[in-house]
Amino acid sequence: MTRPGEDQEGMTPSGADTASSPSRFDRGLLRALHNTSVSVLYLDRSLHCLWAENQPAGWIGSVLCGNQDGAGLLSADDEDRLRAARQAALAGGDRSHLEVRFPDAGGVRWFEIWIDADLDGSEVLGVITTAVEITERRRREDALRMLLREVSHRSKNLLAIIQSIANQTGRYSGTIADFLQRFRGRLQSLAASQDLVTSSNWRGADLHELVAGQVIRFCPDPVRNLRLEGGNPYLNPNAALHVGLALHELAVNAVSHGALSRPDGLVTIAARPLLDGESDDSGGGAAMELTWRETLASGPAPAAPNGRFGSLALERVVPASLNGTASLTIGDGELLYRLVIPPENYEIG
Repeated sequence: MTRPGEDQEGMTPSGADTASSPSRFDRGLLRALHNTSVSVLYLDRSLHCLWAENQPAGWIGSVLCGNQDGAGLLSADDEDRLRAARQAALAGGDRSHLEVRFPDAGGVRWFEIWIDADLDGSEVLGVITTAVEITERRRREDALRMLLREVSHRSKNLLAIIQSIANQTGRYSGTIADFLQRFRGRLQSLAASQDLVTSSNWRGADLHELVAGQVIRFCPDPVRNLRLEGGNPYLNPNAALHVGLALHELAVNAVSHGALSRPDGLVTIAARPLLDGESDDSGGGAAMELTWRETLASGPAPAAPNGRFGSLALERVVPASLNGTASLTIGDGELLYRLVIPPENYEIG
C-alpha cells in the first residue's frame, strides 16, 4: 500500500497533506478492511491519530491511537511496550510486533499489533499501527493447552493402572503363559472401558455400557443369563475404568467357575443409592451400592474370583481407587460382591 496522500503511481495529489489525506486507491484498500478483523491507524510524528480504518470499538481504539482515554486500564508492562514500540518507530527503527491484552466487560480481548515507521527515504513521516484481534484464537489455544494437560494427566493415570495390573498379575501367576493370558485379558478389559470414556469426550461411561462391554460377551444367552436392576448411574472416567476392571474379574470367574459356566446360570447386577442411615464406610448416604450376585452350582464353593489377584482387585484395588468400600462373599449357593461408590464418582443419569 502506498503512503497516505499518494496516488497509484506514488504521486501526491496537488495540495494534499501527505500524512492526512489517503488517495482514492488507498481509501479503497482501507475500505476493504471492513471485511476483515484488521485495523489500521496512522499517527503523525507527535503521535496524534490522523485517521483510522476499521477501528476496534470502545476505548481500545483510543489506546491504539495513542490517546489517554484508556490510561491506567492496561497493565504497566503493556503500556511500556506500546510506548517503546512507538518511540522506536519514530526513531526509524525496525518494525515492532507485540501482543497486548485489553480488559473488557466480557473478560479479556487480545490483539496482535505491528507498529511501523512511515518512511520517505530516511525521513519518518508518521507511525502506522496495524492491529488484528486474536481473542478467539487465544481462547482456542488456552482450551487446547487445558485439553493437552488433561490428556497428559489421564494418560499417566492409565499407565499407573497398567503398571499395577502387570505387577499384581505377575506376582500371582505361576508361569509366563498364565501371566500373558491373564494380563492380556485385563488389558483388553481396560481398553474397552477406555474406548467408552474416550467416545464420551472424557466424561465417563454409564453402568449399562460397561456391562455390555465387560460381561455380555461372556454370556451364553444374555437375555437368560443376565439381569440388570436399579439405576444406570453415569460414572466418571476413573470410576468407569475401575468398575470395568471389577466387572471383568467377576465375569471371567463366572464363566470359568460360576453362573456363566452353565446355560441356566444367572447373574444379577444392581445399582441403588444408599439411604440415609444405612451403614457404609464411605461416610455418606448419597453413596451408591453396586452389587453382583450370581447363583452357584451345588457342591463345593469355588475359589476366589480369577485367582488371588482377582480377589485383591475386587476387595482392595477397585474400592481404594474410588475411595469406597467393598466386600466379597462366597457360599450358600451364591457369590455376592458389594461395592460402595462415593457420590463424587458418579451422576444419576
